[in-house]
Amino acid sequence: MIIYPAIDIRGGRCVRLTEGRFDAETVFADDPAEMALKWAGMGAEWLHLVDLDGALAGEGKNLPVIKRILECVKIPVQLGGGIRNMAAIDKLLELGVTRVILGSAAVKNPALVEEACKKYPGHIAVGIDAKNGDVAIEGWGQGSGVAAVELAKKMAVYGVDKIIFTDISRDGMLSGVNAEATAALAKACGVPVIASGGVASLDDIRNLQKVAEDGIAGCIIGKAIYTGAVDLQDALALAKEG
Repeated sequence: MIIYPAIDIRGGRCVRLTEGRFDAETVFADDPAEMALKWAGMGAEWLHLVDLDGALAGEGKNLPVIKRILECVKIPVQLGGGIRNMAAIDKLLELGVTRVILGSAAVKNPALVEEACKKYPGHIAVGIDAKNGDVAIEGWGQGSGVAAVELAKKMAVYGVDKIIFTDISRDGMLSGVNAEATAALAKACGVPVIASGGVASLDDIRNLQKVAEDGIAGCIIGKAIYTGAVDLQDALALAKEG
């Protein structure tokens, strides 16, 4: 299982939100590139970047910061937030992003996902962010009326490389990852799923390892490594064991 340190970018800074609320923000670093170097230096194999401003605006808003991160680190990076058309996907992959994450577009423009998967096989992921099983879109600001499991099954048909499943109610809460829901989603759609939201301790990684056979491919850790609740090197070592 791969551990993905999260770097959420808003206004050019590295922040964390609570339950996806933009009015519940904590700034952890003025320079996200410094955080990227820190996590890479501690042994991270991947980085998970989110352009929070882009998620709200529907277009990339922190490209200079993202470019700097890509120039600083040598490990692969996956990026989501406001990626809504093929031109944006083209540009990000050309810049050096390894995996592009489509979120709202999966609900509002599924044809884009299908086209992107055909054009860039192995480089397209879909982020499914849900609260009580309902997919949220537009920076988590709106419900969609679409069930997370049904969306995952549809995306599987298109050939997405990974699905990133976030339980919004747990994100930034340090309340424990929803291993059961993540495993159920992976089992239902047959696509490797990266768990996100709520990681509070190494026990969350252990809980995900218990259901890894259902298709859990990784785990994104955000607030826990910024507050010190989880030591990234310990998490990486544990993930290698399972």
